[in-house]
Amino acid sequence: MPAKSEPYEAPAIVTFAKEVEFRRTQAGLTKKELAEKLGFADSYVGQVELCKNLPSEEFAAALDTFFKTDGLFLRLLERINETRHLAILPPGFPEYLGYEKKASHLRIFSTNLISGLFQTEAYATMVISGIMGSASERLVAERMERKAIFDRSDPPHTFLILDEGVIRRNVGGQEVMRDQLAALLEVGRRKRTQVQIVPYSAGYHAGLTGSFILLGFEDGPEVAYTESSGEGMLLKQRDRVALQVVTWDLVQGHTLSAKESLAMIQHTMEQL
Repeated sequence: MPAKSEPYEAPAIVTFAKEVEFRRTQAGLTKKELAEKLGFADSYVGQVELCKNLPSEEFAAALDTFFKTDGLFLRLLERINETRHLAILPPGFPEYLGYEKKASHLRIFSTNLISGLFQTEAYATMVISGIMGSASERLVAERMERKAIFDRSDPPHTFLILDEGVIRRNVGGQEVMRDQLAALLEVGRRKRTQVQIVPYSAGYHAGLTGSFILLGFEDGPEVAYTESSGEGMLLKQRDRVALQVVTWDLVQGHTLSAKESLAMIQHTMEQL
């Protein structure tokens, strides 16, 4: 989560802050005066208005009582709690999810971890809990729900490329990793899905700069999503998407065949 000195930018949090400021100024009160009337520190009121601190339930209830707003602030707080996790997702990712649901084909390259769409619940929990804290349970559940696209009557054609380090890296312990690799083998055996590995022997290759996803559609141009160091970007500009397509082609030129790749995954799993 962001430090308290940094602003929370989720729309629900901003709306709460703006509403506090509006009601306070309409009443002709300073932050200190409002704080005194509510029994809170004036610094806390200022932090909430600047989106540098999240409002508590006690604060929301006190605002509703003082301004006679019939539960407005408590309802806004409820909305904050419902959407708070969106504030910690990489930029562009919420919009990407909308495209993911509609894609007719996916080309995914992962350089460090199993891509989210193919993670087991235990693997995803290990990955997410280390950085997302209290929002982890909800985010893991939402990640699992994304897999529903493969249960459609017309699932997307999917091409997944992993750097060898992804399957060698022990995430969550032997049991978690063994189950994850077993799940990956099942993915590779699906119709419309192909899994390939870039072996260590390939040395340097274009994909080492970061993971990315290319989404194709039956009735529109491709879009791309890139992610590195926890920062994401959705690309729609034709020239930038084209560059990602070139990178994909360069990476695929270093892959093992699908059969060889599944054999490597099987062997790695048996060694755990």
